[in-house]
Parts: sequence; structure tokens; C-alpha cells
Amino acid sequence: MRVLLADDQALLRVSLATVLGADERIEVVGTVADGRAAVTAVQQRSVDVVLMDIRMPVLDGIAATAQVVRLSPRTRVLALTTFDLDELVLAALRAGASGYLTKDARPAVLIDAICDVAAGNSALAPAAAASLVEHVRRTAEPRPQAVAQLSPREREVFDLIAAGRSNGEIGAQLHLTQNTVKTHVRAVLTKLDLRDRVHVVIFAYENGLAGPPHPTG
Repeated sequence: MRVLLADDQALLRVSLATVLGADERIEVVGTVADGRAAVTAVQQRSVDVVLMDIRMPVLDGIAATAQVVRLSPRTRVLALTTFDLDELVLAALRAGASGYLTKDARPAVLIDAICDVAAGNSALAPAAAASLVEHVRRTAEPRPQAVAQLSPREREVFDLIAAGRSNGEIGAQLHLTQNTVKTHVRAVLTKLDLRDRVHVVIFAYENGLAGPPHPTG
């Protein structure tokens, strides 16, 4: 996985590059100190995942994320910040980030999150996930008709994604093969014009279509 680091703290960039570079699955293809440089770097080279600090000079991480996902749809963004702030978490995810972690996350957690978002899944810090759901619930304007275009089976898959189920869990519950689950997940994302699974969760809560999230490890 080709990873770009974007953070305005030089020491943190060096530390992250050292940690990630020690994993044979990851190649750090560059480090930048502001959001505009991150956007430029993604345009100039192949990047699978951007570790994007939310608070940066010149162009903040939220605006940079929106530009990155527009200019390079295949590139995933994992947002990083110092604090669990509802508004920043939600803004980063709505801008197109596929996950969110605080900067004090353990190296193993960070690497797992990079692998998850590179594979098209989502990654959220546990504390952030709970606060995100509560924040979205408070601000949502339900539009339950939004999923009317989904087939009955796609709606079942949508509901299970929104509840936090993995593809394996969805397949087991609905008695479907993994390939069939993946086909339905792609159809859900395409029909609802959503980037990945974390945006299904946001969409579901914004539209009053989700119950309590399924706990994950």
C-alpha cells in the first residue's frame, strides 16, 4: 500500500514514517506539511491512502480531503486529529474520508486502519464512532424514502452495513456467498452515490434509517 503522510508537525511525520515503513505491506511515498501540498502530491504520484491531519495550514485537512477524493477517487483518506471533536469528525467523513483516528492511536491500530481503508472498508476510533452516531442523530433530517431505489435484498444489505456488520457477517446472516455480498454492497454504494461503508453509516443515521450500531472489536 502506497501511503502519503500529511501533517504540519515535522516530528510526527518522521515518527509515522518510521512506524509505517517498518511494515512490509506499506510504502511511504511522501510526507507533506499542509493540505495543498497533499493534494499536489496525490496528483503527481500513485497514492492508495493519505493519512490526513485535520488541522493544517494553507489548506486544512477537511478541504484537502474533499479535493483529494474528487481528483483521485481511488485514493482513500484516513483522517487524523488530536482530539475527538464531533464536528471535525463528521466534516472529515462528509468530505470523503474513509475513516478517522486520533493521533495517540497505537501503531498496530493505525496500520490496521490503513489496511482497512485501502481495502475499501472504513475505520473509526471507537470513541469517535459513538460520538459521531450521537451527533448525526441530533442533526439529522430523516428522509426514509431515500433508499426506495434499492431492491429488497440490497435494502437488507444496506441495513446490515449501517449496523456495522462485515461482509462475512452479512453473508452468514443472509446465506450469501462473499462474491454475492460484494456485488450487493457495490450496488448499494452506486445507487446511493456513496463512497464506501462509512458513508453508508452516515447516510443511514442522517436519514433515520439505522438502529444502534453493532459492536465491533
